[in-house]
Amino acid sequence: MRLATLTSGGDCPGLNAVIRSIVRTASSNYGSTVVGYQDGWVGLLEDRRVDLYDDEKIDRILLRGGTILGTGRLHPDKFKAGLEQIKANLADAGIDALIPIGGEGTLKGAKWLSDNGVPVVGVPKTIDNDVNGTDYTFGFDTAVSVASDAIDRLHTTAESHDRVMIVEVMGRHVGWIALHSGMAGGAHYTVIPEVPFDIDDIVKAMQRRFQMGEKYGIVVVAEGATPKEGTMEVDEGQIDQFGHQTFTGMGQQIGDEIRRRVGQDVRTTVLGHIQRGGSPTAYDRVLATRYGAAAARAAHEGKFGSCVALHGEIIDLIDLADAVDTLKTVPQYRYQEAQSMFG
Repeated sequence: MRLATLTSGGDCPGLNAVIRSIVRTASSNYGSTVVGYQDGWVGLLEDRRVDLYDDEKIDRILLRGGTILGTGRLHPDKFKAGLEQIKANLADAGIDALIPIGGEGTLKGAKWLSDNGVPVVGVPKTIDNDVNGTDYTFGFDTAVSVASDAIDRLHTTAESHDRVMIVEVMGRHVGWIALHSGMAGGAHYTVIPEVPFDIDDIVKAMQRRFQMGEKYGIVVVAEGATPKEGTMEVDEGQIDQFGHQTFTGMGQQIGDEIRRRVGQDVRTTVLGHIQRGGSPTAYDRVLATRYGAAAARAAHEGKFGSCVALHGEIIDLIDLADAVDTLKTVPQYRYQEAQSMFG
């Protein structure tokens, strides 16, 4: 059998571990070969492929962040218009099954290909942990670890200068990174997209800290957080060519309002893409390796139209339709747990 794989969407710690696992499982368990398409769907459409061998080179990529295949985004209209070219490219390379590795957008593309006759097994990845039907996606643990370490460091400088520190983390539509890093880092307030915030509540929490003799405060803000209607005016971002909203610095806007109302020095740190970069944590390496092996097995067993998923300690298969049906958002009870630590 001959498999193909690609990585699409945002980069993510653990992608190389999945690629390595697919190649080694296909080779050692089935005697199969693997092709990698470069730069995501664009490389598949333009037939930019490389052979991936089970050798020392592939073995060593486990430790590396990013992806050796590169990644990118392709407008949905161009993607769908290229269906026949994609099929021709796969046929020309002798591909029996395609294993795309990506988040919600990539998996939607995978489902569409599956619906149109391409044998596909998906692998979910995203630092946001927002893919439906799986407990965790690889990359999330690394992102939370990076954010938690940053919050740890900001505690000492905030306390030394009697400051409120705003830490903006990734999370366009879901607040898993903010929730977990805020709790792990001992933040005094956490703001997530699922629960519109009232700036008055944040301000009061910071005021109480200084009135009670505390010398500083830490507020974690997911980039996609929004205020309750009528509570705070904010700058609105634009929509890019892929339909994604471009954000306008919600952390900075919240920080400016706290400074104006509380009268304390406020500094904002935007962690941005450092959450995506660097070597994956041990947990993400293990999860990514298990995902890759399960995807290779599923492809050889002809279980197409599926996506690997973690349920408890078990790697299962779910329908691609279930994976892209909705985003996995932070449930109310999880945010309520965090609220007990605010102030």
